[in-house]
Amino acid sequence: MATDQKVEQAWETPSHDEIPNITKMHVQYLEQTDDDAVWVQAGMHHVMIRTVGRKSGNVHKIAVPFWRDPDDVRVVVASFAGAEKNPSWFVNLRDRDANPEVLIRTQQGCYWSVPDILEEGEEHDRLYALLVEDRAWYADYQKRTDRTIPLVRLVETRPADVSEWS
Repeated sequence: MATDQKVEQAWETPSHDEIPNITKMHVQYLEQTDDDAVWVQAGMHHVMIRTVGRKSGNVHKIAVPFWRDPDDVRVVVASFAGAEKNPSWFVNLRDRDANPEVLIRTQQGCYWSVPDILEEGEEHDRLYALLVEDRAWYADYQKRTDRTIPLVRLVETRPADVSEWS
């Protein structure tokens, strides 16, 4: 049951070395504008997630595409293009001591979230199957790794002001 979020991959997946630099530049652009040309890349809407480093205590910002689940909740995929290890943003986000909640910035504003992390189980498998109907390359990413690629539901738990983002 593909949705109106269906995207055909018309690009080459960047290497694991390229992804952090691309993301850093994307965050810089997203922080400067609310223009669709920046917030919608390759047919996918994006969010920015602000986490605190579990070891460093430093603030980190990441830009990632999202997909909406059947409950209309934004879902991001911790795929790192099928790398053997989870992306560092996910490892930080999963640490509830460092990140009891995270700040999410969208094209329309900001909100706080206590992310719902799905790393295994029926709900993960159900949502991953729906996601892959819309974005088939995630099935390829899963084939590249032995880990189960986590999904993160970015549930809106309380409003935030854009001024909190800085």
